[in-house]
Amino acid sequence: MPERHGGQGGASTALPKTRTEKKTAKPPLYKVLLHNDDYTTMEFVVKVLETVFHHDAQQAMRIMLHVHTRGVGVAGTYPWEVAETKAEKAMSLARDSDFPLLCTVEPE
Repeated sequence: MPERHGGQGGASTALPKTRTEKKTAKPPLYKVLLHNDDYTTMEFVVKVLETVFHHDAQQAMRIMLHVHTRGVGVAGTYPWEVAETKAEKAMSLARDSDFPLLCTVEPE
């Protein structure tokens, strides 16, 4: 039986499938801001920056002084869920110690 070209049962003329890579977009980042107040101690703010935001002592001191002199400062920048969790954790620790520390989250 002779080979048939084209049509059904013939050689395929379809192009090979190309694999397209899907690039995962980085999630948007949010800043956790610490706000100065007249009651939360500097030592407590440094402790929060070290324990919740994982800054070393020197960086925590720098951020705390920035918050103290400017009224607000960035504790860290994270994806939304992480930023919200860290802000809530910091404020929870503050409430447990009877401090009114305020943390807010805003887009970078």
